[in-house]
Amino acid sequence: MFWNTRQVSVWVYAQPVDMRKSFDGLAAVVTERLGRDPLCGDLFVFVGRNRKRAKVLHWDGTGLCVWAKRLERGSFTAPWRLPHGDAVRMTLAELQLLLEGTELVGRYPLSPPPYVLGQKPSGFTTRGAIVNIYKA
Repeated sequence: MFWNTRQVSVWVYAQPVDMRKSFDGLAAVVTERLGRDPLCGDLFVFVGRNRKRAKVLHWDGTGLCVWAKRLERGSFTAPWRLPHGDAVRMTLAELQLLLEGTELVGRYPLSPPPYVLGQKPSGFTTRGAIVNIYKA
């Protein structure tokens, strides 16, 4: 994938989407359901009802791009089962895990929160996340 900057936000739509939608249909979901601008440069992720297909909508500065993936085995996580409202915000690392088909995405803190100058760190520990995985 070519999204290698931490300046990009990733938004996963937390409802199943008809995977027949393409550029205009997905952009309409972003505008009408998420209340966001599809031309802002963020990544918008959509998962189909059967969880075998996912699409990413992205404005690269010159036009809309749709990246699609179909899993041959397994399934994508179901973002509509996560208690986060209409959209789940993720990091690029979490997006990569989602697109690989892992079920951990959205359940456990997989990345530290973004650093903000002048604020104390929130106390995220990888060890705590690993402990929580084994308790589930």
